Amino acid sequence: MKLIVGLGNPGKNYINTRHNCGFRAIDFYAKKNSLTFKNKYNGEYCENIINGEKIILLKPQTFMNLSGECVIKFFNYYNLELKDVLIIYDEVDYEVGTFKIKRGGRDNGHNGIKNIINQLKSEDVYRLKIGISKNKNIPRMDYVLGKFSDEDNNKLNKLFDITSKIIEDFSYMTIDELMQKYNGNSNE
Repeated sequence: MKLIVGLGNPGKNYINTRHNCGFRAIDFYAKKNSLTFKNKYNGEYCENIINGEKIILLKPQTFMNLSGECVIKFFNYYNLELKDVLIIYDEVDYEVGTFKIKRGGRDNGHNGIKNIINQLKSEDVYRLKIGISKNKNIPRMDYVLGKFSDEDNNKLNKLFDITSKIIEDFSYMTIDELMQKYNGNSNE
């Protein structure tokens, strides 16, 4: 069993904001595969079977800074190991339309991943970082809660085709295999 978590903030005010790339990646995959979301442990989730492996796609509804509170409940309920979890979230240090798969590391100032690291008690959390660029003239919080331009949305929609393939491959590939297959395809 695998748990794939897309990070974001719930509510209409946050739809299509830069901080909600994780939600959007999960929604894109769910729509493409006609999956229906249910509610559990303060999260929206859906399930799919890929290559014989059960996959749970999760969008915590705890707001970004408390994402780990939802993740740890699913993690414990399904008795998962760290290698079974992939977190998808926004990264200001990468250009829009780029991504990077990463094994572990620090939170780099991202409060959602920071809370997940604290709840799971490990920095060895697998990640799929989606680039949202940055603007040094706008405070970081205002920037990540801002919306994408039409041009950037087009780049993201193309990227979500790739993230959907990564989700499927995570069902049977190791993180090293995923990094080898996909990281060279991004211009991060």
